[in-house]
Amino acid sequence: MRCRRFLWSLLLLTLIWPVGAQPALAEEVLRVGVAEVDITPPKGFLVAGYYHERLATGTIDPLKARAMVVRTERVQAAVVTCDLTDIAADLTIEVRRRASARTGIPAEHIILTATHSHTAPDYTKDLYDYLGDAVRNERPYAAKLVGGIVDAIADAHARVEPAVLEAGTARQETPVSFNRRFLMRDGNVRTWMNFANPEVVRSAGPIDPDMGLMLVRSASGQPRGLLSNFALHLDTVGGTLWSADYPYHIEQAARKVLDPKLVFLFGTGCCGDINHADPSKKERNKTEYIGRSLAKTMQSALPGLRRVEQPTLRIRRATVQLPLQEVTAEQVARARPLLLDSRAGKQVEFFDLVRAYKAVMLDQLRHKTPQAKPSELINWGLSRTWAGVGARLPVEVNVLAFGNDLAVVFLPGEIFVELGLAIKQASPFKTTLIVELANCAETLYVPTRVAYAGGGYEAINSAVEPGSGEMLAEAAVRLLGEIASEVSRLKQ
Repeated sequence: MRCRRFLWSLLLLTLIWPVGAQPALAEEVLRVGVAEVDITPPKGFLVAGYYHERLATGTIDPLKARAMVVRTERVQAAVVTCDLTDIAADLTIEVRRRASARTGIPAEHIILTATHSHTAPDYTKDLYDYLGDAVRNERPYAAKLVGGIVDAIADAHARVEPAVLEAGTARQETPVSFNRRFLMRDGNVRTWMNFANPEVVRSAGPIDPDMGLMLVRSASGQPRGLLSNFALHLDTVGGTLWSADYPYHIEQAARKVLDPKLVFLFGTGCCGDINHADPSKKERNKTEYIGRSLAKTMQSALPGLRRVEQPTLRIRRATVQLPLQEVTAEQVARARPLLLDSRAGKQVEFFDLVRAYKAVMLDQLRHKTPQAKPSELINWGLSRTWAGVGARLPVEVNVLAFGNDLAVVFLPGEIFVELGLAIKQASPFKTTLIVELANCAETLYVPTRVAYAGGGYEAINSAVEPGSGEMLAEAAVRLLGEIASEVSRLKQ
């Protein structure tokens, strides 16, 4: 009898289902959890962002690690935005190891990003020493940093619930971001110029005025988390007080209009050549002005965000072998006294210091036995993960996509805005957010190929060869296309 019923069911299915068609997957239930943990260092800890030592004297607003865990029955991932200047590969590897063990999230599906605040800790030397201890003693900050990020991921994982996503973009009409590279009359490109300089011809590149938004609501409609994405350097505060920079003011506005307990994640857009200095004016925009202006744009866009329909979660990753620049023994030999002089408080010409720092860092990355002992000369740039890696740096490009409507791309390093714009232009998704400084900052700046020819600070302070940025952009576009094609096939 059961066999007869089965045969009748099979016959009925063949009559109503077209020949050659395959049933689409049932819509997956997307679950999302968000959480945040304070990672503010103590007073007296090193402040990052420049080439001289600054010790923190207090706090303007707290630094945090904010995590979002997304999962379905088949796959899960975590994204963490940290109020840090960069994400060292050492930090990524250690956090992934611990967080994966606690949550079961595959290590390769855990993505760490830095907001790039320049009033955040210079943690890499501390972390380098901490990871090198035979017995891990609790250090002043490294243990708190790693543990805090892992706790944020674990807390978010424990809070996952059925969720609804809304997404969209908004145009920032009030000028707060400006391309900081300028074409000069001699044909070269220089950084940090002003139109009052008679040798300036024009800005050397565009900006990205669009703010990307991804709002997470519970199944009942309660706002839980908001990921905001904008391309503007977080170097607007200065001084020696800890601060998350202008995103703090966006967060406060978001909590006011959405929910006081909202977890606000800021993903920095491609802004390697973008800052807040208006070249037509002497005065720079202040942190609060920038934050509140962007907050108004965010607030005005919220009612127009579109619900992400059938938010099937897809995760893709590509490893891109970026060619590292060469470094000679002579360059390292010249760098050593300059770095020692700088540490002793002596004045060293800025670009000489930049080149010296990069030379020691590259020497460590390319050679298993470096010419100089890097831990005696530099703080940031020290790496246990990549020490002696060779001529190429195996960095990641990661993509999270939700149905046909929303994709978030994660790139390593400080990416030029032109590359981010190119990826957005080629993306088949309705809304595409692009977040830089993910998982690895050892690339330093990643300009366009043509920008290396023009010169300027960013080209000098890049650890990778020309064409590396285009390699990352091509990988991102390829992953976006593969995901879109797969989703399209499954819906047929």
